[in-house]
Amino acid sequence: MRVILPCHEILYLPPSEEILKLIETAGRTCYKSEDRMGPGSAEAFIKRIVDSGHESVIEHGVCTVKFICDRGVSHELVRHRLAAYSQESTRYANYSRDKFGREITVVKPCFWPEDSPDYKQWLQAMEQAERAYMQLLDRGAKAQEARSVLPNSLKTEVVMTANLREWRHVLKLRCSKPAHPQIREVMLPLLQEFKERVPVLFDDLYRQYFG
Repeated sequence: MRVILPCHEILYLPPSEEILKLIETAGRTCYKSEDRMGPGSAEAFIKRIVDSGHESVIEHGVCTVKFICDRGVSHELVRHRLAAYSQESTRYANYSRDKFGREITVVKPCFWPEDSPDYKQWLQAMEQAERAYMQLLDRGAKAQEARSVLPNSLKTEVVMTANLREWRHVLKLRCSKPAHPQIREVMLPLLQEFKERVPVLFDDLYRQYFG
């Protein structure tokens, strides 16, 4: 059995200047103010949009992110409906096969230290689940049947595509302190990367959750 940490990878996000130019072009169409476009105009225009809360024009920008997280976190993630998802399937991924090393992979919980009794009990439960899963497969069960014993901590991979307004909405909900600690564990680093790559669109959220 493998125990890993969660992570994210941005698979698709155009360069900042391309995103900002596209959003500015779309936004200025509303006011027929294209003649005001020039060096530095996109950032100033979009900052005013973000500050005013009129974010519909931001929807023209799109980003795709791959998350490696546990199944529990993925169930929360896919509740955001203004997005497209592709997720690792436990019906078709047979973890007894060689390409999986005949083992399951689970995501380490961030809230229990490794030397704590709670973590040790969690680890024991994961090992028991792995044994039961492999035994079912060895007796001829199909992967879609044996998956019934797999835990919420099972590693999954989810590719999510959404427009940048929706990403802002997701981050507002999932970076806040009341959010589940394991979804914050993947969303806070994503917010940091968004802030680095498209600052004008995410500076305000970064200040809110890291300030």
